[in-house]
Amino acid sequence: MPQMAPLMWLNLFAFFSASFLLFMVMNYFLKPFPKTSPGTRTPKLFKLNWKW
Repeated sequence: MPQMAPLMWLNLFAFFSASFLLFMVMNYFLKPFPKTSPGTRTPKLFKLNWKW
């Protein structure tokens, strides 16, 4: 297996550092979705009359 050049290691480090930083910034600044309270909606109930 060939050796990696030191410049390639620097490129990999820069890429992963930038992606990690971007992920952290997006995680911090993006607002979470508004939570819906379960009591606001009533489920629709369908009553079936079975005739045998």
